[in-house]
Amino acid sequence: MPSLTAMVIVHDPRCTGYHTPGHPERPQRVAATEERLLRRHPAWTWRTPAPAAEADLLRAHAPAHLERLSRGPDFDADTSFHPEILAHARLATGAALAALELALDRGEKAFSVMRPPGHHATRNRAMGFCYLNHIAVAALAARARGVERVAVWDFDAHHGNGTEAILDGRAGILFASVHDGAGYPGTGRADTANCRNWPLPFNVDRAAHLAALEASWASVLAFRPDLVLVSAGFDADGEDPITQMNLAGEDFATLGRWLRESGRPTAALLEGGYSDHLPELIDGFLCGWNGPDDPS
Repeated sequence: MPSLTAMVIVHDPRCTGYHTPGHPERPQRVAATEERLLRRHPAWTWRTPAPAAEADLLRAHAPAHLERLSRGPDFDADTSFHPEILAHARLATGAALAALELALDRGEKAFSVMRPPGHHATRNRAMGFCYLNHIAVAALAARARGVERVAVWDFDAHHGNGTEAILDGRAGILFASVHDGAGYPGTGRADTANCRNWPLPFNVDRAAHLAALEASWASVLAFRPDLVLVSAGFDADGEDPITQMNLAGEDFATLGRWLRESGRPTAALLEGGYSDHLPELIDGFLCGWNGPDDPS
């Protein structure tokens, strides 16, 4: 039976300490989520992460990339340079590693509520609001510590191109992504030996989207992973301001329930999600994952 222990939230409020005016990846999306979860779930446990060590980062990123993050100019029109951005990104990667350790060592359900997101960052490039690829670093760290089969499940509206590029061809790892095939970044339209993609049409019907999510989850379970890592993006919600998709709040709760019913060690990380009701979507997902016997 899956554990009924309370959810563990990995978070450091310092992640709200940078912003680009008018940018959708704004501090309030995490600050408002922190406020809601603290208010609604007083029994949940909170952990403060340490920054990721350079040795962990170098499994996924080139040394030149880490050096580039420490200086301007902006990386692209969507991905601004900030003097402290490497420190913020290292802290978010550290949160991913902390969630991984909680899932593996203690059987906890662990969710990282941090920014910046990470799944677009490649070995050599910051892009799409992302600077370091937290979930790829975590997957490679799990393999380095002897986990035989690691599955990465990405349900963000956008394809995790950086995650796929870093993990493609890696033994013992499966990457599965469901995303808008017509949207940014324009990748994820074909499969490789260990990377499975479900590209969806523009403004896809909700039922068709859920069917693709179910198929992708079936592929994760068929892989028989010893660990599941989730790129949890909530921008496929029908009210998200930067996408054209049609999921509803209860659909994210369903995704959480699938995690719970699998009973497998799992850690999840916040990726996208830019609507004002992101905290509600995250709360529903976490309650679905934690189960009806939520001790809070």
